[in-house]
Amino acid sequence: MLLGEDGTTLGMASAAYGIRYPRPAWAEQDPADWMRGLSAAVRELVATTGVKAREISALGLAAQVDGVVAVDDELRALTPAIIWMDRRATRQTDLLRKAIGVEEVRQTTGLNLDPYHVAPKISWLRDETPGLAAATRAYLPPGPFVVAQLTGELAIDHANASSTLLYDIVGRRWSDRMLSVTGIDAAVLPPIAPAEAVVGPLRAGAAAELGLEPDCVVVVGTGDEHGACLAAGAITPDVLCDITGTAEPVAVASSSPIIDPTGLVETHAHADSRAWLVENPGFVSGGSVRWFLDLAGWSQADMGKVASVPAGSDGVTFLPALSGSMTPRWNEHARGAFAGLGLNHGLPHLGRAVLEGCTFALRDLVARFAELGLGGDEVRVVGGGARSDLWLQMKADVTGRPVRVLRSAEATALGAAELAAVGVGMFRDLDEAVGGLTELEPGVYEPDRWLRGAYDDAYGRYRSLFDAVEPLSDGGAHGR
Repeated sequence: MLLGEDGTTLGMASAAYGIRYPRPAWAEQDPADWMRGLSAAVRELVATTGVKAREISALGLAAQVDGVVAVDDELRALTPAIIWMDRRATRQTDLLRKAIGVEEVRQTTGLNLDPYHVAPKISWLRDETPGLAAATRAYLPPGPFVVAQLTGELAIDHANASSTLLYDIVGRRWSDRMLSVTGIDAAVLPPIAPAEAVVGPLRAGAAAELGLEPDCVVVVGTGDEHGACLAAGAITPDVLCDITGTAEPVAVASSSPIIDPTGLVETHAHADSRAWLVENPGFVSGGSVRWFLDLAGWSQADMGKVASVPAGSDGVTFLPALSGSMTPRWNEHARGAFAGLGLNHGLPHLGRAVLEGCTFALRDLVARFAELGLGGDEVRVVGGGARSDLWLQMKADVTGRPVRVLRSAEATALGAAELAAVGVGMFRDLDEAVGGLTELEPGVYEPDRWLRGAYDDAYGRYRSLFDAVEPLSDGGAHGR
């Protein structure tokens, strides 16, 4: 996304790259693909907008969190990126659980002790890759990795740092206790800085690759859901942001670090350094839809067929736990399921059940935020799922909350651009940037009270199915 000096969106461009699943519970990407994608998108953006490269003053990033890449002294990737949905580090997580305990981890870091997070992944790399630790200068999440490639400097914002299991959520620094228990040296972690802080100008090679000038500066940047929350105006506790992408983080800002004793939602730092972000980091939502489309041989347009199926999917229920569950309980061993199938059911029933299962997971989280005194009367939806009228109406009907959509089609990119704009003084601070750039669509998806009973029944089946299936998963006996 390219913003003009007055905050106008001048253009957008994108480039795709894939994910590899070499083993069950593994998920990897090639870090070089990130750089190729960034270069392709930036070059297309410059070409299609007609803006001169010398006129582009700053670059901000909002990237997937909870992944890790080991880099050498030249900042070259030594490993594939172990990304957020990877849950391979179960043994390392179990060892941490025995060494420190779930509750102390939660009080120290705000997080659940889960292989989803970065520290167990670093430990897995250290344990399973002989010689890697000696060759590694730093372990970097995806965003900080790209910043390092662009500038030659190491930096991480509070939001990314807070999702590592190595961050003191109250002291807002690397945690001595967690570093000690994990055996990870602070020297292999990047220094923490505000998301809008300028890291430095582009390296000559990076500038040439992107087609920009070397005096274009790069700000620290943040996580994808954190950037999307900025764009949605979720910097105060009355705005609940639902980010419907491959995963579906659901988040509310807080002025203090609220710790959920149930662990359903975690406490992270926000891209706004004055706030915290209480969130569920995201069950596989859009990823479940993509999986179903591929399995069914459908295109995205074929999802329109599910509109003919009544609310409740004629008794078909789906659990969105294809890569472990994040709600109604965290369990890295849990897996997805369909139930209630009969000879009268076809692909449209299964497709609708996938959408409903993901929406029931949203209802779990909306209810938990309400119990914690967070979130207002409406849900603001951003991400790819915000383009589906059917899904948006379903979210309203299932949660009983009005649903609104951000006008910008790319909330995460807009949040990244806001950080860059503040970094170079286009806006005085994030309050001014968010106030000037957050714009909602005028329409509102209101709950249909006539469907409430059908969805309440279907939600009950979803919760009962999870309770029944969870013990069948490996390790399900000690699900949270």
